[in-house]
Amino acid sequence: MPFIPNTDLDRQEMLSKIGVSSFDELIAIIPEEIRLKNPIGLPPQLSEFEALKLLNKYADKNITAATHACFMGFGAYDRYIPAIVGSVLERPEFKTAYTPYQAEVSQGTLQAMYEFQSMICELTQMDVANASLYDGGSALAEACLMAHAHNKKKEIIIGGTVHPNYLRVVKTLCVGKNLSYKIISDDDGMCDLGRLADEISDITSAVIVQQPNAYGSLEDVFEIEKIVHSNKALFIVSADPVSLGILQPPGEYNADIVVGEGQQLGVPMNFGGPYLGLFACKKEFVRKMPGRLAGVTVDADGNRGFVLTLQTREQQIKRERATSNICTNQGLNMLAATVYMETMGKEGIKEVAKMSLAAAHYLAGEIKIIPGCDLAIDKPFFNEFLINTPVPPSVIFDAGIKDGFMAGIDLSPFKGIKDGLLIAVTEKRTKEELDAFVAFLKTFA
Repeated sequence: MPFIPNTDLDRQEMLSKIGVSSFDELIAIIPEEIRLKNPIGLPPQLSEFEALKLLNKYADKNITAATHACFMGFGAYDRYIPAIVGSVLERPEFKTAYTPYQAEVSQGTLQAMYEFQSMICELTQMDVANASLYDGGSALAEACLMAHAHNKKKEIIIGGTVHPNYLRVVKTLCVGKNLSYKIISDDDGMCDLGRLADEISDITSAVIVQQPNAYGSLEDVFEIEKIVHSNKALFIVSADPVSLGILQPPGEYNADIVVGEGQQLGVPMNFGGPYLGLFACKKEFVRKMPGRLAGVTVDADGNRGFVLTLQTREQQIKRERATSNICTNQGLNMLAATVYMETMGKEGIKEVAKMSLAAAHYLAGEIKIIPGCDLAIDKPFFNEFLINTPVPPSVIFDAGIKDGFMAGIDLSPFKGIKDGLLIAVTEKRTKEELDAFVAFLKTFA
């Protein structure tokens, strides 16, 4: 935000134009009791150099993944971002564009959208993807709305454990459709296949499965798919994009709609956002797909060009005919994901997934032998797992900050899921960091 250096004379001229004699007269309508009476304690005016120095001093107080070894996950992960991602994002034609309302003349942006969509389709093995949504939660909500728009049914079944924040977003964004929700899971948080087969019915619009689930465990998605489609419901999968480097993609187990959080694809954790929603589906549902969709065509002279196509957004057609009120896409973060995926390539993403898998399983094996610690869920997992601890997880987390660790996620504040310490491991964690973390946990035994 720029500093606007209005003088007293400038301010008086503006007040005069408005038709009042003073600032107090301007705000006379605001009740006296809610006006600020005392100064807010701002420092005296500073030069640009002094202001930047002060702000850097404040920023140095932040605890980040750059200052601590990060074992936090639960939807946001500390992954390596190649330097080229930031270099491309800093280019002014991308960074300042925001959103191209006259997109047909913004060929660079449209090409980036098209390449992003193509790579998401490759990653998920789905037919078509859009140019991104806001985040993983909003993408899941849009998937539920799309399923309801397709079959007009009102029951959504959650198979296993889906991130509780995602479910809150789903229930908020879908409130106008009066959908009902049913969670079907075992004590270990996995989808209860027997109950799912018994309780799915002809009023079920879709079944949601998170893969890996909120605890990091791998669901039996092939068996779930059989149950879902034998009952003519849609199968929605919320997938971890990096895990798809080594796990079978949702297209191979016949998912209808695939969503996910794209933060891991080149987007920093940013203290919680903004992030990037992934959305892909089978071709038969494309006309009900929310958001932007870029296509490739040729002009009258035979030259290749990129355009927005199948424009079913509220911004471009009558509101009552729109598939969604999502008007735009997460453009800059989408570009980051595009550059990340193009830089890493198929083998690079596979290597990141393998490194994360190996490091997580090494750490889990070491933690299991610590007295008082054990895996809370004994199921196959990718790079995230839940442990029971001899002291409350919050105690471990607070102590970890002092010792240079972000020691995981304390799940106790989240309603409806198991307590414990959720630990995530990415390719950035070295063996020295893993061993030091194990030694730290041993101090609580």
